Amino acid sequence: MAGLFDLPGAPEKITDGLVIIREGIHDPDAVLREVHRIAQQSPWRTMITPGGKTMSVEMTNAGAVGWISDRRGYRYEGVDPVTGEPWPTMHNDIVNLVRTSATAAGYPGFEPDVCLVNRYRIGAKMSLHQDRDEADFSHPIVSFSLGMSATFLFGGLRRTDPTLKLPLHHGDIVVWGGSSRLHYHGIASVNGPAHSMVGPYRINLTFRRAHS
Repeated sequence: MAGLFDLPGAPEKITDGLVIIREGIHDPDAVLREVHRIAQQSPWRTMITPGGKTMSVEMTNAGAVGWISDRRGYRYEGVDPVTGEPWPTMHNDIVNLVRTSATAAGYPGFEPDVCLVNRYRIGAKMSLHQDRDEADFSHPIVSFSLGMSATFLFGGLRRTDPTLKLPLHHGDIVVWGGSSRLHYHGIASVNGPAHSMVGPYRINLTFRRAHS
């Protein structure tokens, strides 16, 4: 993965605390290979919300813990409930790219301990939500986009606040934190042509610090 954490694109400040690095993933193929390895060890699954609804997005995790959702609520667990085994590790070069991206966006010293991996089929979406299951909101969130293009929805501290609609494409990196860390965000229903490398899917890797 030589050169993976060299950022070819310059950070673009969208709003206070939110930065996009266009085509920031220097070697998307290497990241996709890691996604395949992770999914082989901890298979894709659809989760249930505490209210009993089935999410349209398929998920898995890597890192010291993994994010899960079921009737008991949203939380991080150290063991994959599907396999009964620890979650797959995160590759060091990908973590280095996360560190580099966070630093370029103004958040030096970020050390993720979890990677949520989401797979969107055509028609899948992620409703507006806040990421509140982490112990310390001073850490940013770093998000990689691969495959089909999608529209990233980024609002405010209230669900009813105005929402920016930001196109994301294969290789883009999004970083947000600081005053924007708890802003509502989501992904509009994924539609459009299949990606030449990934097919009819959008893959999203979201890196966080679950524990302080």
